[in-house]
Amino acid sequence: MPTIELAPYRIEYTVSQGKSRRYTYLRFRSDMTLEVVVPRGRKVDPEEEIRERRTWVLKHFEAMSRNRRILEDDRVMFDGTYLKITFEVDLDAEEVQLEQARGVVIVRATEASRVRELVRRWFLKETSRYVVKKLSELSSQFPKYQGADVREIRHWGYCTKTRRLSFSWQLIALPERLREYVVLHELTHLSVFNHSPEFRRRLEAVCPDYKLREKELDQIAPMRSYLSRSL
Repeated sequence: MPTIELAPYRIEYTVSQGKSRRYTYLRFRSDMTLEVVVPRGRKVDPEEEIRERRTWVLKHFEAMSRNRRILEDDRVMFDGTYLKITFEVDLDAEEVQLEQARGVVIVRATEASRVRELVRRWFLKETSRYVVKKLSELSSQFPKYQGADVREIRHWGYCTKTRRLSFSWQLIALPERLREYVVLHELTHLSVFNHSPEFRRRLEAVCPDYKLREKELDQIAPMRSYLSRSL
């Protein structure tokens, strides 16, 4: 992924093509990657666009840097609570052992460099289990969905126009009330595929405090990976 240096930071960015033929847009993803949306049919230098909006970029990057991160050097957020990561050398097997009461997750592997990957696999498994359970509890209140998966996506959840639901593999890091909000949000899209007042009205009917949950969710920054699992 390309990066640009805006002292004192080095910021990762991606480039995508938008619908406009005139304007270039900048926006930060929840993982703090800057997305440069360029107009169709025009040649644009993304780094020049970023530098021209340096003040805006730095302001928002610094604000997002204060968010709670799911994975840090020696701890990981799980079920809304930080757990200390304890690494143990094991030449025979790799595993993740959760000791939530102690606030610890033990990662056993041949070398410490494997810790991040094993945490990702653990999250993928636990999130998949959660999504299956939550959809079985809630989906009867909504139109039928056409399959679901857990994978790497820009958002916490997504609903396609073909009624397929996707959820971030990092969902299990969130506290239950925020995980539930994400599932309810995407299920509501089965009825209204936009964020219109009608969508908000329907979401409020099933999640009365959705605005508060949205604000809480905005304060958590996910980590990056490229994993998926169909359910």
